[in-house]
This record gives sequence, C-alpha cells and structure tokens, in this order.
Amino acid sequence: MRGRLTKSSYDRYISGVCGGIAEFLGLPSWAVRLLFVLFVPSIMLYIILAIVMPED
Repeated sequence: MRGRLTKSSYDRYISGVCGGIAEFLGLPSWAVRLLFVLFVPSIMLYIILAIVMPED
C-alpha cells in the first residue's frame, strides 16, 4: 500500500482514478473498474475523485 492516494500516471483509462485506487489498495485495476461500473451511485463519486485527486 502506498502512502498517498493519487491518480495513476501510467494505468489510466479515463482519468487515472481507478488505477490510482488500485495502486493504493494493491488490487488489480480491472477489479476497481468493475466495482465502479457495477455501482451506479459511484459514477458521481468517480467524477468528484477525478476533479479532487492529485496527479501522481
């Protein structure tokens, strides 16, 4: 687990939010992306994180 939650600079699909969360938690990025797709309220959370999370 890394010390800081940041957007991924190399594992990006849209903005790097899922890649950054996956790096932080030590999970594969596809699993984090799947969770965001399955839970509809998380779309708003994804948009907020894309704006608020700092770059790697």
